Amino acid sequence: MSNKVKNHALRAGTITAGTALMLLMSSPAFALTRDDGDDPGPGLSVVETLGLYVALPIVLFLVIAGLVMVGDKSRKAEKS
Repeated sequence: MSNKVKNHALRAGTITAGTALMLLMSSPAFALTRDDGDDPGPGLSVVETLGLYVALPIVLFLVIAGLVMVGDKSRKAEKS
């Protein structure tokens, strides 16, 4: 086996082992233990989740875009 192939195999093995270790350490089993003072509270319903993470950003985008358009139109009216 050539030296180049050995280096590639060593590199691939190192990356594979590191990735497996990171996946193992971040597994959901570690999320089950609660920390001191942890009080998660009730979860969100589907409607609340969609409203918070879908509808609210869209509404904020539209409001900001509308304010920019109104500001742009007032500048054009002053120039003409």
